Amino acid sequence: MSDVLTTEYSVSGMTCSHCENAVKQEVSALESVVDVRVDVPTGRLTVTSATPLDDTQVREAIDEAGYELTGRL
Repeated sequence: MSDVLTTEYSVSGMTCSHCENAVKQEVSALESVVDVRVDVPTGRLTVTSATPLDDTQVREAIDEAGYELTGRL
């Protein structure tokens, strides 16, 4: 497997497994994303990608899921 990048974000508003699935679905659809992990209790989103992520696209995907990207960790 080629080199991959891992980027962590903070997301607010997630409270349950539905939240987790909604965020995973939207972020997974972004180009070059190979894995998405969501930790609801901490609000942490970990995205593994083949190329650097555009934070604006990640923010839009999280907005589409109904939550708020509050920063990059």
